[in-house]
This record gives sequence, C-alpha cells and structure tokens, in this order.
Amino acid sequence: MARADRNAAVAEIVESFNDAAGAVLTEYRGLTVKELQDLRRSLGENANYAVVKNTLAKIAANQVGISGFDDLLTGPTAIAFIQGDVVEAAKGLRDFAKANPTLVIKGGVLDGNILDASQIAKLADLESREVLLGKLAGAMLASLSQAVYLLNAPLAQAARLAGALQAKAEEDPSILAGGAGTPAAADEAPAEEEAPAEEPAAEAASDEETAEA
Repeated sequence: MARADRNAAVAEIVESFNDAAGAVLTEYRGLTVKELQDLRRSLGENANYAVVKNTLAKIAANQVGISGFDDLLTGPTAIAFIQGDVVEAAKGLRDFAKANPTLVIKGGVLDGNILDASQIAKLADLESREVLLGKLAGAMLASLSQAVYLLNAPLAQAARLAGALQAKAEEDPSILAGGAGTPAAADEAPAEEEAPAEEPAAEAASDEETAEA
C-alpha cells in the first residue's frame, strides 16, 4: 500500500474512533459478503461496521490514545464503531453472533476503557437507553402525581368545608349576613323583672289640689 493511501486509511480509522461512543472488535472469519451486509443492516444507525487491517488499526488506536488493543487485533478483524445506543449495538452483535457463530466478539473499548468479550456480553444484557428513559419518565410521573396529590389535599378539604357551609347557609340565611344564626325561641328566653308603673301626671295633679283645699 502506498504511503499516501496508508495515511489516508489510518486517518479514516482515527476519525471513526473519535466520532464513536465506543467500539467493538470482532473476527469475521467465515462470514459471507451477504452475512456481513445483513450484520450492517441489523446494526442500523447504532454502529458502522468496518473491515480494517490490523496494522493500520493499531496505529490509529495509538493515535487516539487507546492502548491494549494489540492482543485483540489478530486474524480477520472488523470493528463496529458505535455512534448510537451502545447497549443496542452490543445486543445486535450478540444476537447476530448467536445466529452466526463464525462471528466472534473479541472485546472493545468504551469511554477509553478496554472491555473483554465477557464485558461486552454483560453490556448487551443491560436495558436499552429507551427502556431506561421510559422507566425514569414513569418514576418522575409517579413522583409528580404524588406531589399533585399532596398539593391538592388541602384544597379538597377546603371544598368539603365550603360545601358544609353552603348547606348550613341554605338552612339559615342569616349566617351569610354576618349573624350568629336564628335567635332562640321566646319561651326559651329568660324572664325579665317588670319595672313598677309610674302614676299618670293627671292623677298626681289631682291629689295635690285636694291636699291644698
């Protein structure tokens, strides 16, 4: 390979590493062209599956600061550069490997950390981002419902109090006028002492005239 082509190939792998959230190294020995196409389709937008030369992949990995790939870069190698959901990409590779045992998952890198094949398998067993977001949204809605209930509880109590007051007012309208309610019946009121009646003025004058005579 000419030096210019070699440098271009390395630069392309470096760009793929830089643009990816993670990468999974596989050995595709025995897969047909059609099976490789099926694998790329199954990964969809989650990953870009590319066949690479081991020597060029080592150079590119070193340039982006990834160490520990040398032992994995043996045999016919293809790398799934993950741009989408890392868990979904791992699931897609795992499921395809189960249906096509000639695909061997050797390991990978995630957030700069080297993963072996067993760790990739554990990653594939995790719930997808959509499922986790759905559970998170459900938990948030449940918390919000509880908060709304707590906020509305005093209002409900106030509504019941207002209903009771309205029923009482219908029985006794004086409550709404600021009164204390209908007064007690007359026969229940305590009796008051009668004041002595004053003598009429005419009778008092007649008595005085009789005394002068």
